[in-house]
Amino acid sequence: MYEFMDFDWNEIAFGSKKALRQLKSTFIVAPREISKKRLAQLIKTYLPKGHLVLGISKDKYVAGLEGQPQFKMLRPETVQEVITRVRQANAPFQLHMLTYNQRDLPFILEKIAFRRIVFINGSWYRGLHLRSEYYILSKQGLPFDMASPFADEAEAKAYATETKLPEIPSEGLFTDKQMIELAQEAACHSYDYASFQTGSALGRRKGRRYELLATSHNKIAPYETYAMHFGSEREKHFSPMHDLNYYDTIHFEVMMLITAQKRCIDLANTTLFANVLPCPHCSRMLAETDIAELVYREDHSDGYAVQMLEHAGKKVRRLILPPRPEV
Repeated sequence: MYEFMDFDWNEIAFGSKKALRQLKSTFIVAPREISKKRLAQLIKTYLPKGHLVLGISKDKYVAGLEGQPQFKMLRPETVQEVITRVRQANAPFQLHMLTYNQRDLPFILEKIAFRRIVFINGSWYRGLHLRSEYYILSKQGLPFDMASPFADEAEAKAYATETKLPEIPSEGLFTDKQMIELAQEAACHSYDYASFQTGSALGRRKGRRYELLATSHNKIAPYETYAMHFGSEREKHFSPMHDLNYYDTIHFEVMMLITAQKRCIDLANTTLFANVLPCPHCSRMLAETDIAELVYREDHSDGYAVQMLEHAGKKVRRLILPPRPEV
């Protein structure tokens, strides 16, 4: 039986990497949360073909999505039972672990000639084909797979409904700065890891404050974990960042209008607060609504929406806030 070895990148980054290199292993890049059942499936798929190295992130969340429960990284204690059972089996190949910070991944891929790389969907922010890791693999000609973090669709749907996200106020009076913050909080409810999290808060002016009517975020359809389970359309088709031909989400503007329709909210004289300026398509749609004002935080599409909405008779202004503190 081959003895298992566990590695810490901080300890071998500037030292000998011979033991890790000699394994010629399949490397499961440090994944987001996965169940014991899902890990067992992955082990069953890859371990019979050679040694397997399971990455474990030292970071609690996917880098760039800190503090968001739907983007927690796998903790070894969650699947320790499976790891122990595999290591005790009399198998020709062994399961090893490599702990590291997510920022170290490009260096790991450059320095270690793994046999194959396995990426678990939802374990990174922005499309994989737009990240440095993809270009390193392409340059080296290393084969890689992209896999679901869920054992089956039932588990994926259950995760989407059972994961507890921070509550957003459903009513109240807020300043314009607080409304923008609410829009950002709403954006953090999005499961869109391959693009950009967007959100909005709809309000009606009451003196110097705004009555909160509803919030929305760019929602994965038909359910939040769909892209994680079946793979992001953007990544499957190597879609550029602003290409909407291959896309998994309903934009926050559309979700807001759907919410308003379901709740019978009168849009007349309302203000839509958004963490990012609407895209051209959504700005044309908003131009046909009774929303009177748009307040946004970040620019998009060279400010197309500003001209479109102002020509439609709506007020548009940008509200810049200090950067959010790191978690």
